[in-house]
Amino acid sequence: MDKTVKREIITTSDGSTTIHFPELNEQYHSKHGAINEAKHVFLKSGYNQVITTNTQRELSVLEIGFGTGLNAFITFLEAQKNNQKVNYVGVEAYPVSIEEQKHLNYVEVLSADEYQSVFDNLHEVPWEIPTDISSIFSLTKRKQFFREITDQNCFDLVYFDAFGARVQPELWTEEVFEKMYNALRCNGVLVTYAAKGSVRRAMQAVGFNVERLPGPPGKREMLRATKIK
Repeated sequence: MDKTVKREIITTSDGSTTIHFPELNEQYHSKHGAINEAKHVFLKSGYNQVITTNTQRELSVLEIGFGTGLNAFITFLEAQKNNQKVNYVGVEAYPVSIEEQKHLNYVEVLSADEYQSVFDNLHEVPWEIPTDISSIFSLTKRKQFFREITDQNCFDLVYFDAFGARVQPELWTEEVFEKMYNALRCNGVLVTYAAKGSVRRAMQAVGFNVERLPGPPGKREMLRATKIK
């Protein structure tokens, strides 16, 4: 989201913060709980699903909308628990500033004080350069627009965490989902908080097998899409 739009830090229902755009009535994470949403959509429905069939190699994750770094951080924490090697790529056109990052309380709410330096490092490492965050977690941040993504058959999991279709409908099109499909390996999975019929149909049109799943707090459903060819 263009930084010319007013931005403010707000606290969501689970006590975790996010960045809100009052003029658009949009934010990086759900007002019903930033951490609760991230854990439900991206860890429970995505990461945990994929690692059950991907125990022999490094897990490659592509995040569409690196934003606050929350999804990367909770994935790092989960990888630490099960000693899963992760290659994480985060795409973001308008990076969060270091000043904004200082007001995000994810480390505190997650009781992860020992990893404060890791969360800071997620934001401080240079863009476009693969960086080892730990012995099992590498991060590459790419400053680019989603339409510029050209990866082919190299990811096991996509976290699709773009701003909502109400605000940026151009991010939820067949063109964008075809790029996601191409970026995934066979049997790769894409998860998103969205559940609109138009989004589901766009995914199906490019070849995804799409499931409706129970949504996070405040949402009835979410979508999980699998590349089956």
